Amino acid sequence: MTIKIFRGKHGTKHTMGKDHPESPDRLFAIDDQLLASGLDMICEHADARPIADAYLSLAHDPYYVKSVFEHAAQANFSDHKKTLYSGEEQAIVWLDEDTGLMRHTLKAALESAGAGCDAVDWVMKGEDRQAFCATRPPGHHATYDSAMGFCIFNNIAIASRYALQTYHLKRVAIVDFDVHHGNGTEQIVAGDQRIMMCSSFQHPFYPHSGSPVAASNILAVPLDAGTTGSAFREKVSHWFNALRYFQPELIFISAGFDAHAEDPMAHLRLVEDDYYWISKQLKLIAEETCHGRIVSMLEGGYDLSALGRSVVAHIKGMAHQHTRAL
Repeated sequence: MTIKIFRGKHGTKHTMGKDHPESPDRLFAIDDQLLASGLDMICEHADARPIADAYLSLAHDPYYVKSVFEHAAQANFSDHKKTLYSGEEQAIVWLDEDTGLMRHTLKAALESAGAGCDAVDWVMKGEDRQAFCATRPPGHHATYDSAMGFCIFNNIAIASRYALQTYHLKRVAIVDFDVHHGNGTEQIVAGDQRIMMCSSFQHPFYPHSGSPVAASNILAVPLDAGTTGSAFREKVSHWFNALRYFQPELIFISAGFDAHAEDPMAHLRLVEDDYYWISKQLKLIAEETCHGRIVSMLEGGYDLSALGRSVVAHIKGMAHQHTRAL
């Protein structure tokens, strides 16, 4: 077992205003908890490289990608203006009501998408390797042709298609346990029978999608507000036999931690042990089907303390070593 954490150099520079919930403090909180837990010392670390522009078209309309670059250029040179979330003056170009570009955002987004591809390269070059991409902006709301919900490029969809193309894989799985439905990921991979997507999310809730599912390769678990960890475990347990039957050659995780009971953005009641449990279950399946190879990418999580603790639990779950009976 070897776990590598990928970070982007511009992830802590991208900001959409001092009161915006998707803030650089999220990454600082994760690093603080990794250090306090001792995991920082036993994991490997790497800086993510910006993704090559051509790979963005694995998940996105080239015209949309072009528009992001054009808006980013405007953010570099536009006049300062008030943001949606604060009265402070910043040069931000808004792609939707809560997703903006300032002068560091494009580099951060390219590194965030690049982290997934770097992580794929690393896990595929060995066995029993797991990667966690502690990058931002997140990605699972970004659709084929639009930004949405703090997300600019769909990091997990790009990484999964990159793995299929570069390593000639036949099957990969994406597991998304963010509290918000990964609508962008589902839209992009729906009907692609090389990809199984398992997702859990509060419903009905932003972005008001996910049920019914868009295609037969999607396994969705809508959760009512107030759902506890024990109910969550029961409702997602059917994923595991489905994944074993599917036999993925690589498992991807959209790791959002905003279903935590302390998170202000939603109304589910998970705790750290639930994230440890789901991560351990996925590691056991990875050991059975794909030599333990997992690529996990940060999505949501907005209570800073709960986020940091949950990431520690997630990484410990992925590090779980299954002792087989002799």
